[in-house]
Amino acid sequence: AVVSTQSTGGTDRSNLMQMSAISESYPATIKEADFWEGVQSLTDSDASGKDIAIGLASAGYYCSESGTDNCPEKESLEGRRNKIDDKMNNAPASYFGHVLKFTKAGSMNYLCTRNNNFSNRSQKGSIWVKAGNKLEVKTRSEETETSEA
Repeated sequence: AVVSTQSTGGTDRSNLMQMSAISESYPATIKEADFWEGVQSLTDSDASGKDIAIGLASAGYYCSESGTDNCPEKESLEGRRNKIDDKMNNAPASYFGHVLKFTKAGSMNYLCTRNNNFSNRSQKGSIWVKAGNKLEVKTRSEETETSEA
């Protein structure tokens, strides 16, 4: 599990993990992260929701669980010889990411474990996917952005 709170200079990273409630400060496990069941990658059609969740949780260190059309097995969770550092210092500085399509309405509370000090600093937010191809994103400061999907 990635539980990073501090980092080494020159290793700025960000990740995204689902959590049960916005008031919490710890992530759900990948098995518990059910939001990703309603998400499709438009840039890696072979990637499952679990693959997307693994990539986002690891800041791109792992590109999937076991490899996809666009993710070599040697860069996957099962294929990498070296595991991710507890503080994610060996994760890439930039992440290939995905262009996502939301296939069902739902919501997700999320946090960045890498930049979370668990006492005085947190990066949290919520995503709501509404029927009718509208996506609404609220950050903890409650600013809202809405866009056509």
